[in-house]
Amino acid sequence: MKVLVTGGAGFIGSHVVEKLIQENCQVVIVDNLSTGLMENIHKEANFIKMDIRSPELLELFLEEKFDYVIHLAAQTMVHKSLELPGYDCDVNVLGTVNLLEACRKTTVKRIVFSSTAAVYGDVTMLPVLETSPTVPTSFYGLSKLTCEKYLALYKKVYGLDYVVLRYANVYGERQGDGGEGGVISIFTRKIHQGEPVTIFGDGSQTRDFIYVGDIATANYQSLLTVHSGDIYNVSTQTEIDVNTLIDSMGKVSSKAVTKIYSQPRDGDIYKSSLSNAAAKQQLNWQPSMPLLDGLARTYQSLI
Repeated sequence: MKVLVTGGAGFIGSHVVEKLIQENCQVVIVDNLSTGLMENIHKEANFIKMDIRSPELLELFLEEKFDYVIHLAAQTMVHKSLELPGYDCDVNVLGTVNLLEACRKTTVKRIVFSSTAAVYGDVTMLPVLETSPTVPTSFYGLSKLTCEKYLALYKKVYGLDYVVLRYANVYGERQGDGGEGGVISIFTRKIHQGEPVTIFGDGSQTRDFIYVGDIATANYQSLLTVHSGDIYNVSTQTEIDVNTLIDSMGKVSSKAVTKIYSQPRDGDIYKSSLSNAAAKQQLNWQPSMPLLDGLARTYQSLI
C-alpha cells in the first residue's frame, strides 16, 4: 500500500513512518520542516518539502495516487494557539481542509487523522470516553475538534473514509520541547544538565502519557481496521501526576531533582486520563511500553 504521511519529519510522524516501512508500505512524506527535522526522515521514504496549505498539494496527489493518508502535520502547542489563534486555525483547519480536498478528488481510501485529548477540555469523570462532552479550553483543542467535524461531513457528503485518533500525552525519542507531551523532553534535558525543573501549578495535575511507538502502531492498525468513520482514544488509561512523573524521571536518570513551582498556565487541563477500551477492541491495539521503560529510553536518547 502507498501511504502519505504529513508531518513525517516530526516527532510522532517519524515513528509512524518507521512503523509503516517495517510493514513494507511505500511511504511518501510531506513536511514543510517548520518543526520537523531532516535528520528524522527515513532513508527509505520519499520526502517532499511542502506545506499542507499549498495549492500544489492536489497536483502531488494526482501524480502519486496515494492509497491512504496519515495526517500528522499540525500546529500542536496549546500556548501558541492562545497567542496566535488565527495561525492555529490556518494550519490546523484550513490546512486540513486543503488536504481533504486532495483526498476526495483522488479517491484516497482512508485518512487517519491525529487528534488530541485537548478536544475534551477539563472533565470530572475519568477515564474519558470518546462519547464524553467536548469542551476544549484552547484554540488548539478547538481546531482539532473542528477538523473532526469536517471529516464526518466529508464522509457523509463525499464518502471519504476516515479514522480519528485522539492522543493522550505522547512522549519518546526524537521529541522536541513543543506540543502536549513535550514536558518530558523538557524535564529530561533539565535533569541531565543538573538544573531545577519548573512545574506550572502544584504538580498534582495529571496526564496520561503514551509512548510514541504505541502511537505508531495505532496509526498502522487504523489502516487495517474494518471499522469506518470512528474515533478512538489512544492512551494507557493511566493517570500520573506531574510530581510523580518527575520522581520517576529522577529514578531512571539516577539524579536528584529540584522542583520549582510556578503559576498554572492558561488553557492547560488539570486532570487527564483517556479510556482505551474502544481502540483495544476495534483496532486490535493496546499499549505495550511501561512508563519507566519508556522514560529510560527517552532519557538515554536525549542525553
